Formats: sequence, C-alpha cells, structure tokens
Amino acid sequence: MNLKGAVALVSGANKGIGKEYVKALHDMEADRIYACARDESKLSEVVALDPQRIIPLALDITSEPSIQAAVERCQDVTLLINNAGVGYDAGLIAAPDLSHARKEMETNYFGTLMMCRAFAPVLKQNGGGAIVNTLSSLALSNLPFRGSYSASKAAALSMTQGIRAELADQGTLVVAVLPGTVDTDFSKNSDNPKTAPDAVAKAALQAVINGVEDVYPGDEAQWAIAQLTSDRKALEKQMAQQLPKS
Repeated sequence: MNLKGAVALVSGANKGIGKEYVKALHDMEADRIYACARDESKLSEVVALDPQRIIPLALDITSEPSIQAAVERCQDVTLLINNAGVGYDAGLIAAPDLSHARKEMETNYFGTLMMCRAFAPVLKQNGGGAIVNTLSSLALSNLPFRGSYSASKAAALSMTQGIRAELADQGTLVVAVLPGTVDTDFSKNSDNPKTAPDAVAKAALQAVINGVEDVYPGDEAQWAIAQLTSDRKALEKQMAQQLPKS
C-alpha cells in the first residue's frame, strides 16, 4: 500500500506511539490524518504540525455511539490504525478484583474489535486499504506481572488473525504490531531495554507498505519470537519469574 495520498485514522494519537504514527504519516505525505483521542483538547500539539492535514477528533473506542460518529465523519479512510489501549501492572490472581482486567479487555479487545467492525465497510468502499492493530509481544507469552494486560493483548492478537481472514476477500491488509517494551508512560517503571515509540510506528507503517502481516519492533520482541520458535515452554518459564506484587 502506498501511504502517499492515504487517508488515515489513528486512535490514541495524543501521546506515545499514537503521536509518532501521526508524525510518520505526515512525513510520508498522507493526504489526511484523523488524529483521535477521548479528549480532543489533548491533540493540540500533534495537530499543530499541520492543521490542514491533521484533523482532531474526539473518539472513545469503548463507546459505540462515539465510534459511529467517527465513521459518519470519516468516510474517506483507507488506513485504520488501532492504537488506543490501556494497561495496568496487575496479576490475574493477585489483583484485588477484576476491575483492571475488565477495563483492559473492554478497551484492548472489544474496543479494537468494534473499530475494525465499524470501519471495515469504509475500507471496502475505498478499495480495501489496511488495518493496523497495535498489540504487544506480551500477546505471545504471558508476563504474570502484567497478567491481565497480557491476556487482553493475546485476545486481540487472536481477533486480529480472525479479522485478517474475514477481510482478505475485500483486499484489506490486517497488520499485527507486537513490540516489546516501548519507551512510553506505561513502561516508565520498567528496567527492560526500551524501543523508541517512533521506531515502532515506522516499522508498522513499513509493514503496511511492504504487505507484511506481523511485525515485531525492537530487540525484545525479536528475542521473544525467536524463543517462541525454538522453545515456547522455556519462554513461558522465563516470563513466569516476573510475578505480580501480592
């Protein structure tokens, strides 16, 4: 897919990887970029890059009315980038309740699924286009310290594969982006080596250009997929050493 002249919608565009998606798309000469966040006022910095081509839009991906309003306004989209998500440092058993797990699943799985369902017809009418789902290498093997987050991303990866199969006939490329630890607010307390958010965005967009379905930005993600290929159980046991606080 040629991104020059594309019309993209980026959720969670106010910071982190989302903001870098917008910057990279702008540099690649996308024709229009809908930069979305729950609070439109937080988009002023990224919109200031080019107010003519970067359009701010309030969007809550857990709200069907909010998604429908975005669909009605953005009928020209050819590239959907699902970047909005939420995560907590919470275990599955150690967590005091299921509130964090439910919010992660509602956003990372159901919210992303609703966005894909809502925009699939738009992409079809515009020639097929592409969907990019920003996931995590924790979708590949659970990190107990972030157990419920890992589970929500694993669900989103399975969903991405199913959507990829369903939308193949309409010519829609569906890309799963599975980075390791990224240098964002979410990982500020992590000691793991971190991948720059702009590197994640650029790798994902290059995958769209090249027609690559799965991309693993950063050394940590590359290590994880290599471990999965050679010894899946060994990776699980190594990840299992990072337990949640009780």
